[in-house]
Amino acid sequence: MRNRCQVMHTNNRVPKLYRQAYDVLVRDIRTGAYQRGMRLSETQIAERFSISRAPARQALQELERDGLVRKAQGRGYEISDCDRLGNSQLLAQLPLAEVEPRSSWELIYPEVELEIVSRTALASWRINEAILARHYGVSRTVARDVVARLQERGIVRKDQSARWYAQALTRDHIEELYELRWVLEPLALQKAAQRVPSEHFTLLRRHLEEALDAPQVPSETLDRLEQELHVDLLSHCGNQALLRAVSLPQALLVAHHFLYRQTSDMFASEPFLPEHLTIILNLEQGKLAMACDALVHHLQVSRQRAMLRIEAVANSITPAALPYLEQL
Repeated sequence: MRNRCQVMHTNNRVPKLYRQAYDVLVRDIRTGAYQRGMRLSETQIAERFSISRAPARQALQELERDGLVRKAQGRGYEISDCDRLGNSQLLAQLPLAEVEPRSSWELIYPEVELEIVSRTALASWRINEAILARHYGVSRTVARDVVARLQERGIVRKDQSARWYAQALTRDHIEELYELRWVLEPLALQKAAQRVPSEHFTLLRRHLEEALDAPQVPSETLDRLEQELHVDLLSHCGNQALLRAVSLPQALLVAHHFLYRQTSDMFASEPFLPEHLTIILNLEQGKLAMACDALVHHLQVSRQRAMLRIEAVANSITPAALPYLEQL
């Protein structure tokens, strides 16, 4: 019987835009970048974080609730007296973490990517930029940047009417993507292997051996091990045109991020780990031709496993509706 669960990623969702703005503002108040009496407005916050006024307003309301700002005379807010006992205790409880400045599209991209990729196991989807912007409270420019990144990663493309869509992971599409990979990746590996020190292969081997020895490997670790071989190592090939070609069918790696979590009990142990290890051992021993042959074999047998994972997910989920996605 089909499990009608929603595709919700509550444990992996990025913080809402207002919360990310709030966290940075708390850090700035705590470190003295904003001092008592300084004024803040929705417009200032919106412009600083490239967000709309709705999440900016919510961030200020949260700060007011926590006693860090208060309504100013006229319009806007002003920084409260943070030397008061209550605020001092509050601030002492907040972690002083460095928040790296990121573009607005980077703040929402991981969630958008996962929501779209998780649904391609079921169907193809059209993406509406304008509704995407409204849904996340960002500008059309930010939404356009998100879609551009999705295109760069091979997740979306334009149809004949110049509308964006994410193609379903059908059997024919999987066959095409894997065929491209086992043609292109060995060539990139040949070039990369000559530019990477042998110590790098030793490090990759250790990572794989640790995973093979572990009783259970988290999906995040599986993602990282896939990235180390198929993305990070191949990125040393030195041929940028080849790398762009390699990256297009690697939208599958993004899909695996979701599939590994949803099908963790499909195999007793993850089959790709010994296959990766064979590739790296050959590289470590200078057997480049054998490493390329092992890579081709790995990709050929991975094709069927990927299809099994996708079918299992398609039979077990019913994704929640999202306003910016239309099923085709």
